Amino acid sequence: MRLRRRQFQQLATGALALPVVSRVSAQSYPAQPVRLMVGFAAGQAIDILARLIAQSLGEQFSQQVIVENKPGAGGNIVAEQVARAQPDGYTLLVIGANNPINTTLYDKLGFDLLRDFAPVAGIYRVFQVLVVKPDFPAKTVPEFIAYAKANPGKINFGSAGTGSVAHVTGEWFKMMAGITMQHVPYRGAPLALADLMSGQVQVMFDNLPSSIEHIRAGRLRALAVSTPAPLELLPGIPTINEVLVGFETSAFAGLGAPVGTPREIVDKLNKSVTAALADPKIKARILDLGGVPMPMTPAEFGRFLATETEKWAKVIQAADIKPG
Repeated sequence: MRLRRRQFQQLATGALALPVVSRVSAQSYPAQPVRLMVGFAAGQAIDILARLIAQSLGEQFSQQVIVENKPGAGGNIVAEQVARAQPDGYTLLVIGANNPINTTLYDKLGFDLLRDFAPVAGIYRVFQVLVVKPDFPAKTVPEFIAYAKANPGKINFGSAGTGSVAHVTGEWFKMMAGITMQHVPYRGAPLALADLMSGQVQVMFDNLPSSIEHIRAGRLRALAVSTPAPLELLPGIPTINEVLVGFETSAFAGLGAPVGTPREIVDKLNKSVTAALADPKIKARILDLGGVPMPMTPAEFGRFLATETEKWAKVIQAADIKPG
């Protein structure tokens, strides 16, 4: 069917008007408070960093940027809420490592991480450290693997819970090293670390911030880190990657917006987050928490999320991990 000339002109005019509306909204954005939604309780590293970024964004925008904590279902509840929010830049999700993991861990989700969110910016990464008691027989990763092979079924590894980064990291290590270990889930890292130090479990692939003081105090011994290169925070500690090539894991945080959010708003948010991460005070706080800043363009953060999702999908499926 051919369009009448007037109808065509109306459609063309409307199409040309759409980018103008986006530009106008981006120029005035934000004209009201912005919410950063966090799927975990206040006080955790992801919450602390979200609040630092929120404060910086608020100063840059001369507008309130509020952090709202809505824990539950591994962060899935708040993620679904944000996925269904208006794509206007006023409701954003603080995306964490749980989100790519949950994509495969849960059979039914009311959203799709890669389809329903526009990646906005990376914020920080926190790597894992392989820790044991000081009297554990193995002192290197090769020695640990050899010990595990010589003592099948006798090593228990603790984690902050089923599906946590510590859990899937341990499962991936098992797969790459060709060893067997029994997973023991806890309700959070502190309980797992307490049992590690008392000898109830033998090893943990913990997020560096919660283990580093125990390592410095001599209560735990670090065998290796999950970084691509050694960390200045732990001088002399090698990487797992040196033995199991390609092994790299981390917890992280970044920002996502509902899909359909105007590109101009996404770019404005990205520029502001990048500026926040360049602030010496924020950089110092991230380092103090055992992390590293992770500035990324929206495209880079999108590729990062896709890579993380694919990586953990293979591990979860191979290890047949189910939600706890």
